[in-house]
Amino acid sequence: MSGSANRPVGRRAFVLAATAAAGTALTGTAHAAAFGYSDDGSNYVVDTGAQLVFKVSKSTGDLTSLVYRGTEYQGYGGMNSHIESGLGASAVGIRQSGSTILISVTHGTLKHYYAARSGENNVYLWTNKADTSVSATRYIVRVKKGAFLNDEPDSYTYAPTTIEASDVFRKSDGQTRSKHYSKRRVMDYDYLGWSAGGVGLWIVRSNHEKASGGPFYRSLLRHQSADGGGLYEILYYGQNQTEAQRFGLQGPYVIAFTDGGAPSSALFPGTLTTPWADSLGISGYVPASGRGKVAGVGISGRNTAYPYTVGLADAAAQYWGSARSSDGYFSIAGVLPGTYTLTVFKGELAVYTTSVSVSAGGTTTLNTIALPSSNDPANASAIWRIGDWNGTPGGFKNADLMTYAHPSDARAASWTGNVVIGSGGETAAFPCYLWKDVNSGILVYFKLTAAQAAAAHTLRIGVTTAYANGRPQVTVNDSWTSAAPSPPTQPNTRSLTNGSYRGNNHTFTYSVPASAWKTDTSQYNVLRIDVVSGSGAAGFLSAGTAIDAIDLLA
Repeated sequence: MSGSANRPVGRRAFVLAATAAAGTALTGTAHAAAFGYSDDGSNYVVDTGAQLVFKVSKSTGDLTSLVYRGTEYQGYGGMNSHIESGLGASAVGIRQSGSTILISVTHGTLKHYYAARSGENNVYLWTNKADTSVSATRYIVRVKKGAFLNDEPDSYTYAPTTIEASDVFRKSDGQTRSKHYSKRRVMDYDYLGWSAGGVGLWIVRSNHEKASGGPFYRSLLRHQSADGGGLYEILYYGQNQTEAQRFGLQGPYVIAFTDGGAPSSALFPGTLTTPWADSLGISGYVPASGRGKVAGVGISGRNTAYPYTVGLADAAAQYWGSARSSDGYFSIAGVLPGTYTLTVFKGELAVYTTSVSVSAGGTTTLNTIALPSSNDPANASAIWRIGDWNGTPGGFKNADLMTYAHPSDARAASWTGNVVIGSGGETAAFPCYLWKDVNSGILVYFKLTAAQAAAAHTLRIGVTTAYANGRPQVTVNDSWTSAAPSPPTQPNTRSLTNGSYRGNNHTFTYSVPASAWKTDTSQYNVLRIDVVSGSGAAGFLSAGTAIDAIDLLA
Protein backbone atom coordinates (compact mmCIF):
# COMPACT_ATOMS: atom_id res chain seq x y z
CA MET A 1 0.00 0.00 0.00
CA SER A 2 1.18 3.52 -0.66
CA GLY A 3 0.19 6.83 0.88
CA SER A 4 -0.49 10.23 -0.59
CA ALA A 5 -0.45 13.64 1.11
CA ASN A 6 -1.57 13.39 4.72
CA ARG A 7 -4.12 15.72 6.20
CA PRO A 8 -6.00 16.30 9.47
CA VAL A 9 -9.43 14.71 9.65
CA GLY A 10 -12.04 15.20 12.35
CA ARG A 11 -12.34 17.17 15.60
CA ARG A 12 -9.01 18.04 17.25
CA ALA A 13 -7.49 15.09 15.44
CA PHE A 14 -3.96 14.12 14.70
CA VAL A 15 -4.73 12.14 11.59
CA LEU A 16 -2.29 11.36 8.84
CA ALA A 17 -4.62 10.08 6.16
CA ALA A 18 -3.37 8.70 2.87
CA THR A 19 -6.78 8.80 1.21
CA ALA A 20 -9.49 11.41 1.03
CA ALA A 21 -12.26 8.88 1.42
CA ALA A 22 -14.67 9.60 4.23
CA GLY A 23 -15.64 6.74 6.47
CA THR A 24 -16.94 5.65 9.80
CA ALA A 25 -16.00 2.88 12.20
CA LEU A 26 -17.25 -0.45 10.95
CA THR A 27 -19.60 -2.25 13.26
CA GLY A 28 -19.80 -5.47 11.28
CA THR A 29 -22.99 -6.59 12.97
CA ALA A 30 -23.70 -8.96 10.08
CA HIS A 31 -20.69 -11.01 11.18
CA ALA A 32 -21.48 -11.07 14.89
CA ALA A 33 -22.18 -14.79 14.75
CA ALA A 34 -18.42 -15.40 14.54
CA PHE A 35 -17.80 -13.65 17.84
CA GLY A 36 -15.82 -15.74 20.29
CA TYR A 37 -12.36 -16.89 21.28
CA SER A 38 -10.16 -19.96 21.03
CA ASP A 39 -6.77 -21.19 22.23
CA ASP A 40 -4.11 -22.09 19.65
CA GLY A 41 -1.69 -23.31 22.33
CA SER A 42 0.47 -20.17 22.46
CA ASN A 43 -2.16 -17.45 22.13
CA TYR A 44 -5.71 -16.60 22.92
CA VAL A 45 -7.39 -15.92 19.58
CA VAL A 46 -10.31 -13.45 19.60
CA ASP A 47 -12.71 -13.01 16.68
CA THR A 48 -14.79 -9.86 17.15
CA GLY A 49 -17.25 -10.86 14.46
CA ALA A 50 -16.39 -7.68 12.54
CA GLN A 51 -13.61 -8.96 10.26
CA LEU A 52 -11.06 -8.37 13.05
CA VAL A 53 -9.16 -11.27 14.64
CA PHE A 54 -6.40 -10.64 17.15
CA LYS A 55 -4.12 -12.82 19.25
CA VAL A 56 -2.64 -12.27 22.68
CA SER A 57 0.28 -14.34 23.93
CA LYS A 58 -0.63 -16.59 26.85
CA SER A 59 2.87 -16.24 28.29
CA THR A 60 3.65 -12.50 27.91
CA GLY A 61 0.41 -10.64 27.23
CA ASP A 62 1.85 -9.25 23.98
CA LEU A 63 -0.49 -8.61 21.07
CA THR A 64 1.01 -11.04 18.56
CA SER A 65 -1.42 -10.74 15.65
CA LEU A 66 -3.85 -8.13 14.35
CA VAL A 67 -5.69 -9.38 11.26
CA TYR A 68 -8.30 -7.20 9.60
CA ARG A 69 -10.16 -8.32 6.48
CA GLY A 70 -7.68 -11.18 6.19
CA THR A 71 -4.57 -8.95 6.23
CA GLU A 72 -2.02 -9.08 9.04
CA TYR A 73 -1.06 -5.60 10.31
CA GLN A 74 0.81 -6.40 13.50
CA GLY A 75 4.54 -6.64 13.88
CA TYR A 76 7.85 -5.35 12.65
CA GLY A 77 11.45 -6.35 13.30
CA GLY A 78 10.26 -9.56 14.92
CA MET A 79 8.58 -7.57 17.71
CA ASN A 80 5.02 -7.65 19.00
CA SER A 81 2.69 -4.89 20.19
CA HIS A 82 2.82 -4.42 23.94
CA ILE A 83 3.28 -2.32 27.06
CA GLU A 84 6.72 -0.72 27.14
CA SER A 85 9.11 -2.95 25.18
CA GLY A 86 7.29 -6.05 26.37
CA LEU A 87 6.56 -7.22 29.89
CA GLY A 88 8.06 -10.68 29.63
CA ALA A 89 6.65 -13.58 31.62
CA SER A 90 3.13 -12.71 32.79
CA ALA A 91 -0.02 -14.39 34.03
CA VAL A 92 -2.64 -14.17 31.27
CA GLY A 93 -6.29 -15.13 31.53
CA ILE A 94 -9.43 -14.84 29.39
CA ARG A 95 -13.16 -14.94 29.96
CA GLN A 96 -16.33 -14.10 28.09
CA SER A 97 -19.22 -12.21 29.64
CA GLY A 98 -22.10 -12.01 27.20
CA SER A 99 -21.03 -9.84 24.27
CA THR A 100 -17.66 -8.92 25.82
CA ILE A 101 -14.39 -10.86 25.94
CA LEU A 102 -11.80 -9.71 28.46
CA ILE A 103 -8.14 -10.75 28.52
CA SER A 104 -6.25 -9.89 31.70
CA VAL A 105 -2.46 -9.66 31.95
CA THR A 106 -0.63 -9.51 35.29
CA HIS A 107 3.08 -8.73 35.51
CA GLY A 108 4.18 -8.09 39.07
CA THR A 109 2.16 -5.10 40.29
CA LEU A 110 1.10 -4.08 36.76
CA LYS A 111 -2.22 -5.20 35.33
CA HIS A 112 -3.20 -4.79 31.70
CA TYR A 113 -6.42 -5.63 29.88
CA TYR A 114 -7.70 -6.21 26.33
CA ALA A 115 -11.42 -6.24 25.64
CA ALA A 116 -13.44 -7.08 22.53
CA ARG A 117 -17.11 -6.41 21.86
CA SER A 118 -19.27 -8.49 19.59
CA GLY A 119 -19.62 -6.91 16.16
CA GLU A 120 -17.03 -4.18 16.71
CA ASN A 121 -13.68 -3.82 14.95
CA ASN A 122 -12.08 -2.28 18.04
CA VAL A 123 -9.72 -3.52 20.74
CA TYR A 124 -10.20 -1.73 24.07
CA LEU A 125 -7.20 -1.49 26.38
CA TRP A 126 -6.66 -0.52 30.03
CA THR A 127 -3.39 -0.33 31.94
CA ASN A 128 -3.13 -0.21 35.74
CA LYS A 129 0.35 0.76 36.88
CA ALA A 130 0.79 0.69 40.65
CA ASP A 131 4.41 1.77 41.04
CA THR A 132 7.72 2.33 39.27
CA SER A 133 8.61 -1.33 38.85
CA VAL A 134 7.83 -0.81 35.17
CA SER A 135 9.65 2.30 33.92
CA ALA A 136 7.56 4.51 31.65
CA THR A 137 3.96 3.94 30.69
CA ARG A 138 3.22 3.47 27.03
CA TYR A 139 1.51 1.04 24.73
CA ILE A 140 2.94 0.65 21.24
CA VAL A 141 1.11 -0.92 18.31
CA ARG A 142 3.81 -2.19 15.95
CA VAL A 143 2.62 -2.16 12.35
CA LYS A 144 4.14 -4.17 9.48
CA LYS A 145 6.30 -2.31 7.01
CA GLY A 146 4.64 -1.34 3.76
CA ALA A 147 1.15 -1.24 5.21
CA PHE A 148 1.21 2.54 5.54
CA LEU A 149 3.87 4.92 4.28
CA ASN A 150 4.25 8.61 4.99
CA ASP A 151 6.76 11.39 4.77
CA GLU A 152 5.64 13.49 7.69
CA PRO A 153 7.64 15.05 10.58
CA ASP A 154 7.43 11.91 12.71
CA SER A 155 8.73 9.60 9.97
CA TYR A 156 12.11 7.88 9.87
CA THR A 157 11.67 6.27 6.47
CA TYR A 158 12.82 9.10 4.25
CA ALA A 159 15.45 10.58 6.55
CA PRO A 160 18.57 8.42 6.46
CA THR A 161 21.15 10.69 8.14
CA THR A 162 21.30 10.70 11.95
CA ILE A 163 22.00 14.16 13.34
CA GLU A 164 21.18 13.82 17.05
CA ALA A 165 21.15 10.87 19.43
CA SER A 166 19.58 7.98 17.53
CA ASP A 167 16.19 9.55 16.96
CA VAL A 168 16.59 12.74 14.89
CA PHE A 169 17.32 12.46 11.17
CA ARG A 170 17.97 14.67 8.17
CA LYS A 171 16.77 14.12 4.60
CA SER A 172 18.83 15.00 1.55
CA ASP A 173 16.82 18.21 1.11
CA GLY A 174 17.76 19.39 4.61
CA GLN A 175 14.39 18.71 6.23
CA THR A 176 14.48 16.87 9.53
CA ARG A 177 12.43 13.96 10.86
CA SER A 178 11.94 12.38 14.28
CA LYS A 179 9.36 10.31 16.09
CA HIS A 180 9.26 13.19 18.60
CA TYR A 181 7.93 15.68 16.05
CA SER A 182 4.22 15.16 16.68
CA LYS A 183 3.15 18.81 16.18
CA ARG A 184 0.31 18.20 18.67
CA ARG A 185 -0.35 18.79 22.34
CA VAL A 186 -2.40 16.16 24.16
CA MET A 187 -5.49 18.38 24.11
CA ASP A 188 -5.25 18.81 20.32
CA TYR A 189 -5.97 15.28 19.19
CA ASP A 190 -8.41 12.47 19.89
CA TYR A 191 -6.84 9.82 17.69
CA LEU A 192 -3.83 9.15 15.49
CA GLY A 193 -2.81 6.69 12.86
CA TRP A 194 -2.81 6.01 9.14
CA SER A 195 -5.17 5.33 6.26
CA ALA A 196 -4.45 3.66 2.92
CA GLY A 197 -6.18 1.34 0.47
CA GLY A 198 -9.57 1.65 2.12
CA VAL A 199 -8.30 0.69 5.60
CA GLY A 200 -7.67 2.99 8.53
CA LEU A 201 -5.71 1.87 11.60
CA TRP A 202 -5.90 4.20 14.59
CA ILE A 203 -5.25 4.54 18.28
CA VAL A 204 -7.93 6.55 20.00
CA ARG A 205 -6.36 8.04 23.09
CA SER A 206 -7.77 7.78 26.59
CA ASN A 207 -8.68 10.80 28.70
CA HIS A 208 -5.14 10.70 30.18
CA GLU A 209 -6.47 11.12 33.71
CA LYS A 210 -3.55 9.14 35.12
CA ALA A 211 -0.98 10.59 32.70
CA SER A 212 1.32 13.49 33.55
CA GLY A 213 2.10 16.83 31.98
CA GLY A 214 -1.33 18.41 31.60
CA PRO A 215 -3.23 19.47 28.47
CA PHE A 216 -0.23 21.10 26.76
CA TYR A 217 2.15 18.16 27.02
CA ARG A 218 3.80 16.97 23.81
CA SER A 219 5.17 13.50 23.30
CA LEU A 220 5.84 11.05 20.50
CA LEU A 221 2.61 9.74 19.04
CA ARG A 222 3.69 7.57 16.11
CA HIS A 223 6.63 6.82 13.89
CA GLN A 224 7.43 5.28 10.56
CA SER A 225 10.74 3.61 9.77
CA ALA A 226 12.19 1.18 7.27
CA ASP A 227 11.09 -1.67 9.53
CA GLY A 228 7.47 -0.57 9.92
CA GLY A 229 5.40 1.83 11.97
CA GLY A 230 4.48 2.44 15.56
CA LEU A 231 1.37 3.98 17.12
CA TYR A 232 1.68 5.05 20.76
CA GLU A 233 -0.51 5.75 23.73
CA ILE A 234 1.94 7.62 25.96
CA LEU A 235 0.79 7.95 29.57
CA TYR A 236 4.11 8.74 31.21
CA TYR A 237 7.33 9.35 29.37
CA GLY A 238 10.61 10.54 30.79
CA GLN A 239 10.93 13.29 28.19
CA ASN A 240 10.31 16.93 29.10
CA GLN A 241 8.06 16.00 32.02
CA THR A 242 6.81 18.78 34.29
CA GLU A 243 4.93 16.58 36.77
CA ALA A 244 5.54 13.53 38.88
CA GLN A 245 4.27 10.22 37.58
CA ARG A 246 0.70 9.27 38.46
CA PHE A 247 -0.40 5.73 39.17
CA GLY A 248 -3.63 3.79 38.81
CA LEU A 249 -5.89 2.59 36.03
CA GLN A 250 -5.68 4.40 32.71
CA GLY A 251 -8.11 3.82 29.88
CA PRO A 252 -9.75 2.71 27.88
CA TYR A 253 -7.71 3.60 24.85
CA VAL A 254 -8.73 1.89 21.63
CA ILE A 255 -7.12 0.21 18.63
CA ALA A 256 -9.68 0.87 15.92
CA PHE A 257 -9.98 -0.24 12.29
CA THR A 258 -12.17 1.62 9.78
CA ASP A 259 -12.94 1.61 6.07
CA GLY A 260 -10.33 4.32 5.65
CA GLY A 261 -12.01 7.24 7.37
CA ALA A 262 -11.79 8.56 10.88
CA PRO A 263 -12.76 6.35 13.81
CA SER A 264 -16.20 6.87 15.26
CA SER A 265 -16.44 9.96 17.46
CA ALA A 266 -18.24 7.73 19.96
CA LEU A 267 -14.79 6.39 20.86
CA PHE A 268 -13.28 9.82 21.59
CA PRO A 269 -12.21 10.73 25.15
CA GLY A 270 -15.03 12.61 26.82
CA THR A 271 -17.55 10.87 24.55
CA LEU A 272 -16.86 7.17 25.06
CA THR A 273 -19.10 5.44 27.59
CA THR A 274 -18.36 1.92 28.79
CA PRO A 275 -21.17 0.73 31.07
CA TRP A 276 -20.55 -2.71 29.62
CA ALA A 277 -17.20 -2.70 31.45
CA ASP A 278 -18.64 -1.80 34.86
CA SER A 279 -18.98 -5.42 36.00
CA LEU A 280 -15.86 -6.91 34.39
CA GLY A 281 -13.74 -6.66 37.53
CA ILE A 282 -11.01 -4.50 36.01
CA SER A 283 -8.59 -3.49 38.76
CA GLY A 284 -8.99 0.19 39.66
CA TYR A 285 -12.02 0.69 37.44
CA VAL A 286 -14.39 3.49 38.54
CA PRO A 287 -17.75 3.63 36.72
CA ALA A 288 -19.52 6.85 35.75
CA SER A 289 -21.62 6.65 38.92
CA GLY A 290 -18.44 6.97 41.01
CA ARG A 291 -17.33 10.17 39.32
CA GLY A 292 -18.30 13.81 39.53
CA LYS A 293 -18.30 17.02 37.52
CA VAL A 294 -17.01 20.59 37.77
CA ALA A 295 -18.85 23.38 35.95
CA GLY A 296 -18.12 27.09 35.88
CA VAL A 297 -20.70 29.77 35.10
CA GLY A 298 -18.05 31.83 33.35
CA ILE A 299 -14.70 33.61 33.53
CA SER A 300 -14.55 37.39 33.56
CA GLY A 301 -11.49 39.52 32.91
CA ARG A 302 -10.38 37.42 29.96
CA ASN A 303 -8.54 38.76 26.94
CA THR A 304 -10.87 37.41 24.27
CA ALA A 305 -8.07 37.36 21.69
CA TYR A 306 -6.78 34.20 23.41
CA PRO A 307 -8.22 30.75 24.12
CA TYR A 308 -8.61 29.85 27.79
CA THR A 309 -8.30 26.35 29.22
CA VAL A 310 -9.33 25.16 32.68
CA GLY A 311 -7.30 22.37 34.22
CA LEU A 312 -7.85 20.18 37.29
CA ALA A 313 -4.92 18.36 38.86
CA ASP A 314 -3.86 16.59 42.02
CA ALA A 315 -1.30 13.89 42.71
CA ALA A 316 -3.68 11.17 41.52
CA ALA A 317 -5.42 12.55 38.42
CA GLN A 318 -5.65 15.34 35.86
CA TYR A 319 -8.43 16.74 33.65
CA TRP A 320 -9.05 19.79 31.48
CA GLY A 321 -11.65 21.55 29.38
CA SER A 322 -11.91 24.59 27.14
CA ALA A 323 -13.60 27.75 28.34
CA ARG A 324 -16.32 29.01 25.98
CA SER A 325 -15.07 31.99 24.02
CA SER A 326 -18.24 34.03 24.53
CA ASP A 327 -18.38 33.99 28.32
CA GLY A 328 -15.81 31.55 29.73
CA TYR A 329 -18.32 28.83 30.66
CA PHE A 330 -16.66 25.44 31.17
CA SER A 331 -17.64 21.93 32.15
CA ILE A 332 -15.36 19.02 33.06
CA ALA A 333 -17.07 15.66 33.59
CA GLY A 334 -15.93 12.16 34.58
CA VAL A 335 -13.74 13.43 37.43
CA LEU A 336 -12.63 11.07 40.20
CA PRO A 337 -13.60 12.23 43.71
CA GLY A 338 -10.96 14.39 45.37
CA THR A 339 -9.68 17.89 45.98
CA TYR A 340 -8.02 19.46 42.97
CA THR A 341 -6.10 22.58 42.09
CA LEU A 342 -8.12 24.37 39.42
CA THR A 343 -5.97 26.44 37.07
CA VAL A 344 -7.15 28.88 34.42
CA PHE A 345 -4.72 29.21 31.51
CA LYS A 346 -4.59 32.09 29.05
CA GLY A 347 -3.10 30.23 26.12
CA GLU A 348 -0.65 28.13 28.15
CA LEU A 349 0.04 30.69 30.86
CA ALA A 350 -1.53 30.15 34.28
CA VAL A 351 -3.42 33.29 35.31
CA TYR A 352 -5.57 31.96 38.17
CA THR A 353 -5.67 29.07 40.62
CA THR A 354 -8.08 27.91 43.27
CA SER A 355 -9.10 24.66 44.99
CA VAL A 356 -12.21 22.62 44.20
CA SER A 357 -13.61 19.43 45.67
CA VAL A 358 -15.41 16.79 43.65
CA SER A 359 -17.70 14.08 45.00
CA ALA A 360 -19.04 10.94 43.38
CA GLY A 361 -22.26 11.59 41.51
CA GLY A 362 -22.16 15.31 42.27
CA THR A 363 -21.61 18.51 40.32
CA THR A 364 -19.41 21.23 41.79
CA THR A 365 -20.77 24.47 40.36
CA LEU A 366 -18.56 27.55 40.49
CA ASN A 367 -19.74 31.13 40.23
CA THR A 368 -18.09 33.38 37.67
CA ILE A 369 -14.32 33.39 38.16
CA ALA A 370 -12.98 36.95 38.11
CA LEU A 371 -9.39 37.00 36.88
CA PRO A 372 -7.34 39.59 38.78
CA SER A 373 -5.80 42.04 36.33
CA SER A 374 -2.43 41.72 38.05
CA ASN A 375 -2.31 37.97 37.31
CA ASP A 376 -1.81 38.59 33.60
CA PRO A 377 1.61 40.14 32.91
CA ALA A 378 0.26 41.56 29.65
CA ASN A 379 -1.84 44.03 31.66
CA ALA A 380 1.23 45.85 32.97
CA SER A 381 2.01 49.10 31.19
CA ALA A 382 5.14 48.70 29.07
CA ILE A 383 7.41 51.09 27.20
CA TRP A 384 7.90 48.31 24.67
CA ARG A 385 7.10 44.63 24.41
CA ILE A 386 8.26 41.78 22.18
CA GLY A 387 5.96 38.77 21.97
CA ASP A 388 2.71 37.97 23.75
CA TRP A 389 2.36 36.83 27.33
CA ASN A 390 0.57 33.58 26.59
CA GLY A 391 2.96 30.92 27.90
CA THR A 392 4.25 29.94 24.44
CA PRO A 393 6.91 31.21 22.02
CA GLY A 394 4.21 31.63 19.36
CA GLY A 395 4.86 34.51 16.99
CA PHE A 396 8.62 34.50 17.45
CA LYS A 397 10.92 33.54 14.59
CA ASN A 398 10.83 29.79 13.82
CA ALA A 399 8.31 29.10 16.61
CA ASP A 400 5.76 27.25 14.47
CA LEU A 401 8.41 25.12 12.77
CA MET A 402 10.01 24.03 16.03
CA THR A 403 7.10 21.78 17.02
CA TYR A 404 7.89 19.51 14.07
CA ALA A 405 11.53 20.08 13.12
CA HIS A 406 15.06 20.25 14.47
CA PRO A 407 16.58 23.75 14.83
CA SER A 408 19.08 22.84 12.09
CA ASP A 409 16.27 22.18 9.60
CA ALA A 410 16.76 23.82 6.20
CA ARG A 411 13.40 25.56 6.54
CA ALA A 412 14.47 27.48 9.67
CA ALA A 413 15.32 31.15 9.32
CA SER A 414 18.66 32.32 10.70
CA TRP A 415 18.83 32.04 14.47
CA THR A 416 20.90 35.21 14.70
CA GLY A 417 19.98 38.82 13.99
CA ASN A 418 19.22 41.83 16.16
CA VAL A 419 15.95 43.71 16.74
CA VAL A 420 15.11 47.42 16.60
CA ILE A 421 12.05 48.47 18.61
CA GLY A 422 9.71 50.52 16.49
CA SER A 423 10.86 49.08 13.18
CA GLY A 424 7.80 46.85 12.90
CA GLY A 425 7.74 43.05 13.11
CA GLU A 426 9.95 42.91 16.19
CA THR A 427 8.43 39.64 17.45
CA ALA A 428 8.76 37.85 14.11
CA ALA A 429 12.41 38.98 13.95
CA PHE A 430 13.32 37.73 17.42
CA PRO A 431 14.23 34.00 17.63
CA CYS A 432 11.93 31.78 19.66
CA TYR A 433 14.90 29.99 21.25
CA LEU A 434 18.26 31.25 22.52
CA TRP A 435 21.30 29.02 22.99
CA LYS A 436 24.65 29.70 24.60
CA ASP A 437 26.55 28.37 21.56
CA VAL A 438 24.21 29.55 18.79
CA ASN A 439 22.79 33.03 19.28
CA SER A 440 23.66 34.23 22.77
CA GLY A 441 24.31 37.96 22.85
CA ILE A 442 21.37 39.02 20.70
CA LEU A 443 20.85 42.80 20.76
CA VAL A 444 17.65 44.83 21.15
CA TYR A 445 17.85 48.54 20.19
CA PHE A 446 15.36 51.06 21.59
CA LYS A 447 15.02 54.75 22.38
CA LEU A 448 13.69 56.37 25.56
CA THR A 449 12.20 59.77 26.19
CA ALA A 450 13.96 62.09 28.61
CA ALA A 451 11.44 61.26 31.33
CA GLN A 452 11.82 57.52 30.77
CA ALA A 453 15.62 57.76 30.80
CA ALA A 454 15.53 59.57 34.12
CA ALA A 455 13.92 56.65 35.93
CA ALA A 456 14.73 53.08 36.86
CA HIS A 457 12.70 50.41 35.04
CA THR A 458 11.93 46.73 35.35
CA LEU A 459 12.85 44.47 32.47
CA ARG A 460 11.00 41.15 32.23
CA ILE A 461 11.87 38.06 30.22
CA GLY A 462 9.35 35.24 30.25
CA VAL A 463 10.46 31.72 29.31
CA THR A 464 8.55 28.49 28.74
CA THR A 465 11.33 25.98 29.35
CA ALA A 466 15.10 25.68 29.49
CA TYR A 467 17.69 23.09 28.58
CA ALA A 468 20.81 22.49 30.73
CA ASN A 469 19.87 25.37 33.07
CA GLY A 470 20.08 27.98 30.33
CA ARG A 471 18.79 31.34 31.53
CA PRO A 472 19.11 34.96 30.39
CA GLN A 473 21.58 37.47 31.79
CA VAL A 474 21.23 41.02 30.48
CA THR A 475 23.57 43.94 29.84
CA VAL A 476 22.41 47.51 29.11
CA ASN A 477 24.61 49.85 27.06
CA ASP A 478 27.73 47.94 28.11
CA SER A 479 27.54 49.87 31.37
CA TRP A 480 25.29 47.75 33.57
CA THR A 481 25.07 43.95 33.75
CA SER A 482 22.58 42.01 35.80
CA ALA A 483 23.55 39.21 38.11
CA ALA A 484 23.21 35.76 36.60
CA PRO A 485 19.77 34.63 37.80
CA SER A 486 19.22 31.32 39.53
CA PRO A 487 17.83 28.63 37.23
CA PRO A 488 14.14 27.80 37.78
CA THR A 489 12.99 24.22 37.96
CA GLN A 490 12.73 22.77 34.46
CA PRO A 491 12.69 19.29 32.88
CA ASN A 492 16.17 17.81 32.66
CA THR A 493 15.83 16.19 29.22
CA ARG A 494 16.06 17.47 25.68
CA SER A 495 13.24 19.77 24.64
CA LEU A 496 14.22 22.49 22.18
CA THR A 497 15.58 19.96 19.71
CA ASN A 498 12.79 17.39 19.90
CA GLY A 499 9.69 19.43 19.21
CA SER A 500 8.72 20.78 22.62
CA TYR A 501 8.94 24.19 24.26
CA ARG A 502 6.75 23.02 27.14
CA GLY A 503 8.40 23.21 30.52
CA ASN A 504 7.58 25.42 33.49
CA ASN A 505 6.70 28.99 32.60
CA HIS A 506 8.91 31.42 34.51
CA THR A 507 9.44 35.18 34.47
CA PHE A 508 12.86 36.69 35.10
CA THR A 509 12.83 40.29 36.33
CA TYR A 510 15.73 42.74 36.25
CA SER A 511 15.76 46.09 38.03
CA VAL A 512 17.68 48.38 35.71
CA PRO A 513 18.89 51.61 37.38
CA ALA A 514 18.39 55.00 35.73
CA SER A 515 22.15 55.38 35.47
CA ALA A 516 22.21 52.61 32.85
CA TRP A 517 20.18 54.55 30.26
CA LYS A 518 21.50 56.94 27.67
CA THR A 519 20.48 60.52 28.37
CA ASP A 520 20.66 61.55 24.72
CA THR A 521 17.17 60.71 23.49
CA SER A 522 18.35 60.59 19.88
CA GLN A 523 20.57 57.64 20.64
CA TYR A 524 19.54 54.00 20.86
CA ASN A 525 19.86 52.11 24.10
CA VAL A 526 21.24 48.63 23.56
CA LEU A 527 20.03 45.59 25.51
CA ARG A 528 22.16 42.46 25.15
CA ILE A 529 20.70 39.11 26.19
CA ASP A 530 23.18 36.33 26.92
CA VAL A 531 22.44 32.74 27.83
CA VAL A 532 24.42 31.64 30.86
CA SER A 533 24.94 28.16 32.24
CA GLY A 534 27.77 25.93 33.32
CA SER A 535 26.26 22.83 31.75
CA GLY A 536 25.12 21.59 28.37
CA ALA A 537 26.99 20.30 25.34
CA ALA A 538 27.63 22.17 22.09
CA GLY A 539 25.57 23.83 19.37
CA PHE A 540 21.85 23.23 19.65
CA LEU A 541 22.48 21.00 22.68
CA SER A 542 24.21 23.81 24.55
CA ALA A 543 22.31 25.53 27.35
CA GLY A 544 19.22 27.18 25.93
CA THR A 545 15.80 28.59 26.67
CA ALA A 546 12.47 29.28 24.93
CA ILE A 547 11.04 32.81 25.02
CA ASP A 548 7.47 33.74 25.93
CA ALA A 549 7.73 37.56 25.99
CA ILE A 550 10.19 40.38 26.74
CA ASP A 551 9.18 43.84 27.89
CA LEU A 552 10.43 46.99 29.57
CA LEU A 553 7.88 48.29 32.04
CA ALA A 554 6.94 51.94 32.24
